[in-house]
Amino acid sequence: MTKLGVLCSGRGTDLQSIIDAIQRGELDAEISIVLTDKPNVMALERAAKAGIKNICVDRKQFASRADFEAELLKNLYGVDLVVLAGFMRILSPEFVRRYEGRLMNIHPSLLPAFPGAHAHRDVLAYGVKISGCTVHFVDEGTDSGPIILQAAVEVRDDDTEETLSARVLEQEHIIYPKAIKLFVEGKLKIEGRHVKILEALQ
Repeated sequence: MTKLGVLCSGRGTDLQSIIDAIQRGELDAEISIVLTDKPNVMALERAAKAGIKNICVDRKQFASRADFEAELLKNLYGVDLVVLAGFMRILSPEFVRRYEGRLMNIHPSLLPAFPGAHAHRDVLAYGVKISGCTVHFVDEGTDSGPIILQAAVEVRDDDTEETLSARVLEQEHIIYPKAIKLFVEGKLKIEGRHVKILEALQ
């Protein structure tokens, strides 16, 4: 069975969507560990409630990013796929290379538009009519890796960051488990910037 390691920084709602998909029998995978970079966040509670091993690797307790990432890697030993679920730290090129093709992220915009930490704010400021979310493999850039799945969300005239975020989050909870399922079933093939979704074997 595919073993997942999930990295979070906050509420863990994307984590919960993955837990739920596994519990419903839709995703044949096991979350081996949930790691957070901050203590006392909801993601740790969600993991504990589901009986999943969970550890806070507090960035503030480490002298350097290298030491922090070394601790992450130690706890991810044996994991097949690393899933970033609201993890708000940029990982080093060395870490990314270690998990090349086995490191996923979800971003709350239709990449390559509006990368970075303030996607909803930037979407509203620019005045686009359609936003959404993107699941992608992580590369050494910021939100620049090959795209796996996307979902579109209408931007309404009266939207705030909070209302837009809530609707985008609904789509995140649908497409992230789907993308992980495709990986688990061996249906994703990376060719340069393109991720091809292979048909099920007949």
